[in-house]
Amino acid sequence: MKALIILIILCMVSFFSISVMAQDVPNYLKDTYPKHALKSALEARKVLSKDAKLDAKTRALIALGVAAQIPCSYCVYAHNKRAIAAGASEDEIREAVAIAAQTRQWSTIFYGMGYDFEAFKEEFDKRQAK
Repeated sequence: MKALIILIILCMVSFFSISVMAQDVPNYLKDTYPKHALKSALEARKVLSKDAKLDAKTRALIALGVAAQIPCSYCVYAHNKRAIAAGASEDEIREAVAIAAQTRQWSTIFYGMGYDFEAFKEEFDKRQAK
């Protein structure tokens, strides 16, 4: 769950594809984000992108999947546009969103049924070793 929260935060920060320069900051950020923290949020996005191991298309597809599960209309719109701009096909976008949905589905089932996490890990690891 902690990893999901971190991913959501990173997704929201990556939503803003802008430079750290104040004159480049769009109104939707200046009007909504705490003024004292805006520069560091923009810098965090820049740092994540600087030496990224994932290409822009992969990152946009991950962000789109997360955005669809939050759900965040603003994020879905931006990450869909960003994925297309990075070269993602309609099929790749559909697959990314479906994978996100399936992940959410199984999480809901396991949590809702209170399935034993240690039993899950043990069985999963055995199956992966095959």
